[in-house]
Amino acid sequence: MKAVIDHTQLAAACAYAARALPARPPVPTLAAFHLHAQDDALEVSGFDYEASARATAVARVTEPGTLAVPGRLLADIAGRLRGEIHLSSDAHQLTVEAGAARFTLHTLPLEEYPALPRPPATAGTLPGDLLATAVAQVATAAARDETLPVLTGIQLAATAEGLTLAATDRYRIAVRTIPWAPTDPGRASRALIPAKTLVDLAKDLTGGDVALALPDGTGVIGLTAPGRTGTARALDGELPDHRPFFAAEHATEVTVDAAALATAVERVALVAERNTPVRLTVQAGHIAIEAGATDDALARDRVDADVDGTPMAIAFNPGFLLDGLKALGADTLRLGLRTPTKPAALRTATGGAHDPAYLLMPVRLSA
Repeated sequence: MKAVIDHTQLAAACAYAARALPARPPVPTLAAFHLHAQDDALEVSGFDYEASARATAVARVTEPGTLAVPGRLLADIAGRLRGEIHLSSDAHQLTVEAGAARFTLHTLPLEEYPALPRPPATAGTLPGDLLATAVAQVATAAARDETLPVLTGIQLAATAEGLTLAATDRYRIAVRTIPWAPTDPGRASRALIPAKTLVDLAKDLTGGDVALALPDGTGVIGLTAPGRTGTARALDGELPDHRPFFAAEHATEVTVDAAALATAVERVALVAERNTPVRLTVQAGHIAIEAGATDDALARDRVDADVDGTPMAIAFNPGFLLDGLKALGADTLRLGLRTPTKPAALRTATGGAHDPAYLLMPVRLSA
């Protein structure tokens, strides 16, 4: 293989493909990038059996070729070189040159590299930046540990009305529905994808429309944008229906400045040791925020708010509350309260059909 490529093109391609490199490769070959040079393009791919990421960059290819090289090392090298990068290989090594810098990397057995999965048929298209934002907003509610794998995923539910993303760790639920253009408006489908994988694959697909492929029996979803293709294997199972929780009537509705409330919670939470709760007392015209204990450290703050309904005291895990306040991405939000022991709903002030929503379980206050 012989090719010449701009350093920005190679660095960007390697950065995207590296999203699918396993942290602890089960076999040495999976630590490699699969490089394929042909027809004035260099394709860089990473794969860990669960997810794949493939990036295509413009290059001047004088000798087509395919090889496997250490992935993270090539990504580090590409990120530090400048100008045109010359790639050349023989049977056992890849040479990377730019200016006076020269690197020689040993190749890995190409025949041991697994075949990369191909996405199933496209289910619909949507703007890449909208998808990336929605995925990041919803992922905040996904579980981090693997005790219940189903809770580590983001569920995608596709209908003619939109694409709904949802995640929960049993203590909070995050949901957002975004508009899209389905290939077959009459078909409804869903898939549960590991949240971390979906975040990694979606975050760089922001330059235009993304084609979304949902499982058709293969158990694989696909995201395809110009020069980028990612796949992920779906999790078994599905999340419970979140709609009844958000449809509940609220005894108290609070409209408040999101940044002011988040700042107050962050300040007060400084004395909330070991994630002990912060207490919100909702009264006419304001929310009082309190944490700590009088015999240790105590913090109080308050923010102005428009309160409609019954005054109420309720407590939340401060980290979970802050996650929700920031995930909504709105200047003003509405906090809907039922009782001090039932889930509270966070929504944007506009409450549009395509706005994110966040449901949070309170912490029971001791008597």
